[in-house]
Amino acid sequence: MRIIRFDSVGGASGDMILGALIGLGIDPAFLQKVLSRLIPEHFHIVAKPKASHGINGIAATVDIHEHHEHAPHKHEHTHSDHHEHEHAHHEHGEHDHHHRAFSDIKKLIENSFLQAEVKTMSVKVFAALAEAEGKVHGVPAEDVHFHEVGAVDSIVDIVGCCLAYHLLKIDGISVSTLPTGIGTFKCNHGIYPLPAPATAELLKNLASAPTDEPYEMVTPTGAALLSVWPKLEISASSRITNSASAFGQRELKNRPNLLRAMLYETDAESKPALMARKLTVLETNLDDCTAEIIGVAFNKLMDSGALDVWTAPIMMKKQRNGILLSVLCEPADKQKFMEIILTETSTFGVREYEITRHCLDRHFEEIETAYGKVRIKVGAYNGREITRSPEIDDCRKLAEQHNVPLKKVYAAASSANTEKQSSV
Repeated sequence: MRIIRFDSVGGASGDMILGALIGLGIDPAFLQKVLSRLIPEHFHIVAKPKASHGINGIAATVDIHEHHEHAPHKHEHTHSDHHEHEHAHHEHGEHDHHHRAFSDIKKLIENSFLQAEVKTMSVKVFAALAEAEGKVHGVPAEDVHFHEVGAVDSIVDIVGCCLAYHLLKIDGISVSTLPTGIGTFKCNHGIYPLPAPATAELLKNLASAPTDEPYEMVTPTGAALLSVWPKLEISASSRITNSASAFGQRELKNRPNLLRAMLYETDAESKPALMARKLTVLETNLDDCTAEIIGVAFNKLMDSGALDVWTAPIMMKKQRNGILLSVLCEPADKQKFMEIILTETSTFGVREYEITRHCLDRHFEEIETAYGKVRIKVGAYNGREITRSPEIDDCRKLAEQHNVPLKKVYAAASSANTEKQSSV
């Protein structure tokens, strides 16, 4: 098991997290090559050595090339922001960035050549940003138009970090208390206190505390990445195998602008047979809600990224028949799903509790069928492969494309899967 521990004294931003992952062994030239195929605009990932307060580390930036060359991250704003380029609602500086809707960014990522896990994680981070911005501005997440967060540099930060996470084969992260700045900042909508509204939304499920620094220390992109990535506990059998220090672009008053990443690994012989993750269960009892309304809420919870949703018949007080609606989610996402339950059903309250889920180690393989490629989910226990199953969504899409029954495509995928197992 591989876990990254992020310890921050200078906050967290997309470029600081990217710099930390580069410091842990990711080649910025490889990220540049891969992401250049995703994003049509010209950019350059710059990772340079930097020292501050006697500590050596890396400073990463995304240099945007437009009609003429710009120095890295020259687009500072009218307020004393910390990491220059993160806010979706900031004033623009020396040049305007491309504004993109969340739906456009989602389509760009989903239609790309990236691995399925990288696509899913990248979209989830942008979805968290869209949810936060939408709540702040009172618009649906799908209709949120990102300004700077939707610009090239922030897409590179988010997708680049998710790609690096995948390349490093990380199972989860652990995060220290994040320091936030004090004071105010100025944007198109006026003067607001720090942390910015969208950042405050994203920080709800991360530990944070104000400092004496009058700057933006945690950005929406940094908060989104750290809140979305799965959280794991570092066991007593783990050991540090690598570490890196990443610096932000601004010099702070009383501390280094530093985010440290330490890579922990559990020895193969002591690796647990099952992957354990701390998750949250939300549940509510419904006795005055129609099945159709519960069905709509069920689908909306699943479409919003819940890990699982289920219902069960129950007998409530005064012997009323009812339905128990339960949602399994990441702790960082519980506010989003709680809001869906409260707004889409007739309940007056939601219960929550923490659980530990034990899962098989899993990965995906692709097999070829007469109808096209289908992903196969492979589960392993103690390093031994014990189960393989076709992804039903892939089969459904191919069935629709070829106008054949779903069961026919599924049978073809199962047959090809069996043949592949026999040939190994």
